[in-house]
Amino acid sequence: MSWLVSIAKFLVNEILSQPAYLIGLITAAGLIALKKSAGQIVGGAIKATLGFLLIGAGAGLVVNALAPLGGMIQGATGAHGVIPTNEAIAGIAQEQFGARVAWLMILGFGVSLLLARFTPLRYVFLTGHHMLFMATMLTMVLAISGQSSVIVVVVGGVLLGILLVSLPAFAHPWTKRVTGNNSIAIGHFGTAGYIVSGAAGQLVGKRSRSTEDMKLPEGLRFLRDSMVATALSMVLIYVIMSLVFLAKVGKETAFKAFAADGGAAAADVGNYLMKSVMQGLQFGIAVAVILFGVRTILGELVPAFQGIAGKLVPGAVPSLDAPIVFPYAQNAVLIGFISSFIGGLVSLGLLTWVFNPAFGLALVLPGLVPHFFTGGAAGVYGNATGGRRGAVVGSFLNGVLITFLPALLLKVLGAFGEENTTFGDADFGWFGTLIGNAAKVNGGGGVMVMLAIGAVILGGAILVQKRVVDTGWDPGARRDAFLPRETPLAAAAGAATDDGTGTARTYPKLAPPQGAPAPPAPVRD
Repeated sequence: MSWLVSIAKFLVNEILSQPAYLIGLITAAGLIALKKSAGQIVGGAIKATLGFLLIGAGAGLVVNALAPLGGMIQGATGAHGVIPTNEAIAGIAQEQFGARVAWLMILGFGVSLLLARFTPLRYVFLTGHHMLFMATMLTMVLAISGQSSVIVVVVGGVLLGILLVSLPAFAHPWTKRVTGNNSIAIGHFGTAGYIVSGAAGQLVGKRSRSTEDMKLPEGLRFLRDSMVATALSMVLIYVIMSLVFLAKVGKETAFKAFAADGGAAAADVGNYLMKSVMQGLQFGIAVAVILFGVRTILGELVPAFQGIAGKLVPGAVPSLDAPIVFPYAQNAVLIGFISSFIGGLVSLGLLTWVFNPAFGLALVLPGLVPHFFTGGAAGVYGNATGGRRGAVVGSFLNGVLITFLPALLLKVLGAFGEENTTFGDADFGWFGTLIGNAAKVNGGGGVMVMLAIGAVILGGAILVQKRVVDTGWDPGARRDAFLPRETPLAAAAGAATDDGTGTARTYPKLAPPQGAPAPPAPVRD
């Protein structure tokens, strides 16, 4: 049996958990189904793979650019607690639960394909690393509660498969509002935050203009370039926090902020400030790389998916990682990041002064990486339904969610709750807490409760799909009565657009849903 375990680990760790390989294989399969030539198949698969590698490279640059800032914030505020990091907690758990995680993930992906084929939920979840993270979290909470290995794999696999097709359906009305068509869905376990943000935008932003329609003075026109605006904003944040950190801890400690991971410490105050400026500029580059990677993958994956839709899962919709929505409202990404982070700081204050003393909840520090990716996506969703006001309020609420929900999740992680890290995105928190508490029910009752939770989620998703998504409900319709409909980014509409380098480029057009009119051309000043 050891060879079966080795094969399972290889499939999970080397292929299914690597989004770039998974996307490349899916693209190749779609092109084969479309009977493309060998050259087109190889070229399309490699380009799609490179697109996801670009996203990963940009994400790595984001992490590196934000690392010193996170240390400055922690040092300046004096806060100590848990820092949610999916990769860290998954890596710790793999040492103890690796084989069960592997089998659970493979079973869960298979269940999701069956559900996509035989239910109205035609979503194929392609974010491999998030599948791995959710499989790890389910394995942990089930094993810690005392469930047998068979129950862990079978029940956990069923629950994972249900989530992979259900959560994209719940968010899809807002996703279609963002993209303007039915070409893609969101496949990321921050879905609760995106739904909350989109709903909040509906409530608060009826008359609020889009973040992409900001009227700037002539002298500030350069801020319409998203890469410039992002870099400048992060430079200001970095410089301000570096000065606060310097005043709080002194030169000797502050100068070492940039010495992590083999970097050189600052030599003097001037060098310290210029290193802060450089980190902010590096952040702007990172975001530009992510956006280019997203456009590359969309250009290859969406056409190829038509082949899969006609063969394996008719009408299939690919569910992709959170940055896939970034190009649709680039200003909203930065606004969402900042607002989500502020929500995390406010929530940390509430945990410190209220919920930690009263209920013993851990202090969850606002990690910059989860706040950037989920907060940025939440900003896009909030903007789609509520403009600038929706982006701010919606992503602020996302920040509250990804602070309180990890604190609740720690309660069901047993000894792993003392590792000073946990899962960071919203869906890990609410779902893990529900399943973790249900698994503690004595006897077979725990299994029945867990399966009942899964059945409710699946049934709810099918109901939403039939009654809301398929009927074409638009969550921003009320807003459209007061303001003209903002056009999704030209990258989705097929028009020429600035790719962040100052060069106008044309990107492939995504087909609108059948019977829907093509999106109008973008309005330019």
